[in-house]
Amino acid sequence: MAKQGPVTKRRSAAAGVKGTAARSGTAAKSGTESKAAINLRIEPDTRRMIDSAAAALGKTRTEFMIETARARAVDVLLDQRLYVLAPDRYAAFVRALDDPPPPGPKLRALLGRKPAWDT
Repeated sequence: MAKQGPVTKRRSAAAGVKGTAARSGTAAKSGTESKAAINLRIEPDTRRMIDSAAAALGKTRTEFMIETARARAVDVLLDQRLYVLAPDRYAAFVRALDDPPPPGPKLRALLGRKPAWDT
């Protein structure tokens, strides 16, 4: 049996992490690092909206804010990646962007609804 090196151990630790850490390629923390506090000053309406959203998901405000901020951070970082396509695939991609399919009934219904933050 081959000896397992530190890179393999790091990969296996990250593979067992639930959530975005494993998907984003970051290694799991060893558990020895303590948690840090983040203090925010927000408007009362924003706090009530966050609390309502957290309650709708059965989460605490802290759980909701951490999960939401982490998911958004992953989205932002992934959006910064460079995608390289062969010229023919790039042309097909640009054509699809320039000429999208018409919106279906579900999309029309969704776009016709009043957003939760406008209530």
